[in-house]
Amino acid sequence: MLGWALTFLVIALIAALFGFGGIASASAGIAQVLFFVFLILFVVAMVARAMRGRTP
Repeated sequence: MLGWALTFLVIALIAALFGFGGIASASAGIAQVLFFVFLILFVVAMVARAMRGRTP
């Protein structure tokens, strides 16, 4: 999922470089949403790992 966010970020940067405002803003928005989804899933996974703990 982080790979998709980075891909859309690169697309947004390239589109912004060439002056395609609509494509750049759409790709940047998608990258931002995917990044936050990834971040939330990461936090949930870390909390679940901490709750489960390790058994001796």
